[in-house]
Amino acid sequence: MTEVERNQGSRPSRLGSALLLLSALCLGSVLAAASLSRDDYGMLVCAAALTALTVAALLRPVPSPLKAQPSERDETAPADDLLAAAPDPVVVVDRRAVVTESNVAAQAIVPGLRSRQPLAFALRAPQVLDAIRQTFRSGEGRDVEFGGLSAADPVYQVRLRLLGAPGSEGETLALFFRDLSAERRLESMRVDFIATVSHELRTPLASLAGFIDTLKGPARNDPAARERFLDIMRGQANRMARLVDDLLQLSRVELKAHVAPVTPIDLGPLVHHMIEVMAPLARERGVEIALAFDDGPLEVLGDRDELLRVVENLVENALKYGSSGGRIEIGLHRSEDGRVFELTIRDHGPGIAPEHLPRVTERFYRVDVAESRTQGGTGLGLAIVKHIVGRHRGRLAIESEPGEGATARVQLPVGPGTAARI
Repeated sequence: MTEVERNQGSRPSRLGSALLLLSALCLGSVLAAASLSRDDYGMLVCAAALTALTVAALLRPVPSPLKAQPSERDETAPADDLLAAAPDPVVVVDRRAVVTESNVAAQAIVPGLRSRQPLAFALRAPQVLDAIRQTFRSGEGRDVEFGGLSAADPVYQVRLRLLGAPGSEGETLALFFRDLSAERRLESMRVDFIATVSHELRTPLASLAGFIDTLKGPARNDPAARERFLDIMRGQANRMARLVDDLLQLSRVELKAHVAPVTPIDLGPLVHHMIEVMAPLARERGVEIALAFDDGPLEVLGDRDELLRVVENLVENALKYGSSGGRIEIGLHRSEDGRVFELTIRDHGPGIAPEHLPRVTERFYRVDVAESRTQGGTGLGLAIVKHIVGRHRGRLAIESEPGEGATARVQLPVGPGTAARI
């Protein structure tokens, strides 16, 4: 409590004491009047009037010299506080392109930035420095871009806007930086995606068109050629259908990526079911499937159809590209800390070279393009697996050594039903 508050709080108690004292005096005076003579009565009245005036004076509010006045506070934040609060990098320069102000975000992207030093000492971007001169000369703001000289080099857009009266001595220029790297990467991915899809569809379509022309022309009356060409056309049509299905599946998973599944799924029966579905392909390729599962329920929260697709894609990859090893091993185990289930699918084929491993889950990336097309792959299988596992809040890892086969590991969080039994 402040001194002013203490003084204000004590005033009522002091007034109360004074009133009690004066009331007692007045009462005593009245009682004494009964015993006084008429001559002394006038003196008593004067004393009573004086007492009343004293009470009135005590009751009148007296302004306290210690009364707190409303504090005057400047509600306008200082310029440096505004710069510090700006989420994007901001630099202010004068007409000589000398830095007068900058925020932490700007100093992060331009480490050598210093106040009262030319911007050119820290920023090697001729187009920005030229834009500063042109903006001061014309008085009109402008936007420029710099960076992006390599794939790892960020790209920035700089918006230049004048501060203060044009042509005045205190005129400065603010540079607002915006990182365009993510936008450019997305745009590049979109262009590459469209180009790849167009290429993947154009090849089978061209093949179909060619065989149709052949069947309508030279092979019109050749039953053997007609049967052979129709089988090829069916294969090309199936390839396009698989590509479209994979693209739709990938789009559906991406749309739901932010929504975690909530349905309890037992992984054991699910994996067994998919192995039975893939058994004919394993027999056709002469591959033995060995299983090693933990006992008891292996429950996770998931989407049954999506998890079936994960197992299908991984087992199919092992059968198609690792069949030369003659054996694949599928394991499903609980981790030592009991928090995740790990599904492993290992083949004993030729393996994958180290330079390909970081990119095998990218869309349309193929280690061997010719082999992938021969096997009927679309280049989207592992990309779909990665997105499904991500939606289930899990992890996907592909491990391989050339000549030692490859192993796919999928880790999924344990469901609440299993967690309660641990």
